[in-house]
Amino acid sequence: MQVQSIHELKGLSLLERPLLSSLVPAGFPSPADSYIECNLDLNDLAIAHPSATFFMRVSGDSMVEAGIFDRDYLVVDRAVEAIHGSIVIAAIEGELTVKRLYKQGRVLELRPENKEYKPIRITRESELVIWGVVTGVFRKTV
Repeated sequence: MQVQSIHELKGLSLLERPLLSSLVPAGFPSPADSYIECNLDLNDLAIAHPSATFFMRVSGDSMVEAGIFDRDYLVVDRAVEAIHGSIVIAAIEGELTVKRLYKQGRVLELRPENKEYKPIRITRESELVIWGVVTGVFRKTV
């Protein structure tokens, strides 16, 4: 899975939308509540560190089992520490990729979330730079 594009955050403007107080059932339908709990600013929801956050667009299918699909947008935060299990944007040998970071003992790998792909083993000779941690995923559905 490759990164298709990178988008810098420039001057965040308030992006509030009504948040309805009722949860939407994913099972049987229930009557909807007809009142608004509050306004929700999408910047507050998706961006913890504005000066260290950027968006990236995904190309490929190596992370589908993590819920990341081709053409999705990723919220990437450079201020979050990349730890074992984090989904990261990494530059390996100069190529950007999105993978799950695996760090156990002396083993360091970038692991896909699709059985069709193999992990990338990081060795002392590998050129690896972690760009940031994926903190959110969104897609346009229509």
